[in-house]
Amino acid sequence: MFRLLTAFAQRLLRSIAFVILLTLINSLILPTGAWAASSALGVNNGHLSSCPASDNCVVSQDGDPKHAIDPIAYHIDRDAARKTLLKTLTVVPRTEVIEQTDNYIHALSKSRIFKFIDDVEFYFPPNESVIHVRSAARVGESDLGVNRRRLEQIRLALRDLNI
Repeated sequence: MFRLLTAFAQRLLRSIAFVILLTLINSLILPTGAWAASSALGVNNGHLSSCPASDNCVVSQDGDPKHAIDPIAYHIDRDAARKTLLKTLTVVPRTEVIEQTDNYIHALSKSRIFKFIDDVEFYFPPNESVIHVRSAARVGESDLGVNRRRLEQIRLALRDLNI
């Protein structure tokens, strides 16, 4: 029994050391300010920013086939749709709304282990019953589809709430 516990403790310590090492490497190789918000956030001339060439972003406006995602349609009052979206975001894991106006919401979503930050944006254009969406990782080349899945889960939650 003691031998089994010792082996388990050694594996645990190696795992912890591996996580610490990866975190240290990330802090050394990422450019200064990589954790800071992109200046390309927000709505400019009625559009969310386009995605960079990397595979870690999706957008519902003017996206190329690799980055395109459908906007979220709603069938209720625009203000009610906005409030419902805000309530929905409170239950999305590790997600916090950091900015909101009458037609725009910006939230941050963090990954569970390494706390990588994704910027998640929602735009309510005037005279349209859709919410345009954009979700992008701040660092890296690929997000393994996390941003697309997050927005699709939000879409399904809003559909279940009959917006």
